[in-house]
Amino acid sequence: MKGILFIALFFCVISYGQNKFISKTGTINFEASVPSFEEVAAKNNSVTVIINIENGEIAALALVKAFRFKNALMEEHFNENYAESDKFPKATFKGKLLDYSFEKLNAAKELFISGELEFHGVTKQFTKIPVTLEYTNDKINLSGKFTAKASDFEIKIPKIVQNKVTDEVQINFNFELLKK
Repeated sequence: MKGILFIALFFCVISYGQNKFISKTGTINFEASVPSFEEVAAKNNSVTVIINIENGEIAALALVKAFRFKNALMEEHFNENYAESDKFPKATFKGKLLDYSFEKLNAAKELFISGELEFHGVTKQFTKIPVTLEYTNDKINLSGKFTAKASDFEIKIPKIVQNKVTDEVQINFNFELLKK
């Protein structure tokens, strides 16, 4: 019920006013590889993101099953054993750009985002995620990276693969948003 309410609210916000930029093709990559072992990395090319340019609020929604791995078996294990994507089908982020002013976006700006990431049924607060924000040709490009711990989201890495998968997950994102 909470998820349905968030999605309904998300799309109501999208339809309200002309001060929003949106993308339905945002990209999130993550990597939890350990050197000398098989790459543990995935990419999701269908992330929905919205930015309110008046106040810098941002919301993102990623379907967990949309993460693609090079290895199909690894993707299956991720969905069934780690992310439990049938039980927790989406990841969301709600936050705000810090020290943001749309009027001052005449060149690429280094800013920070703070907000809440919900994944695997757990919500974690992140402060000061470094991002690059650029407004050109009526588009906003937003990119950044941060580290999250799988254990912070109650994801248990089995002992048999603990030396092949790190708890420290590197997350990169890149969003190209157009005016709504």
